[in-house]
Amino acid sequence: MTTQQTVKVQLIRSPIGCQESHRATVRGLGLRKIRSVRELVDTPEVRGMINKISYLVKVL
Repeated sequence: MTTQQTVKVQLIRSPIGCQESHRATVRGLGLRKIRSVRELVDTPEVRGMINKISYLVKVL
């Protein structure tokens, strides 16, 4: 079995008032409410999504 690297992401700001694509990115990461945390596989795609909405999330 291989262990995959993961990254924990927490939503710290509301996506209300942001661009529609940024809101869709938040939903794509699986984040719903403020202070919700998701543990995701650390891939270039996920890193790109985190970079796009870096002002809304915090990497734990």
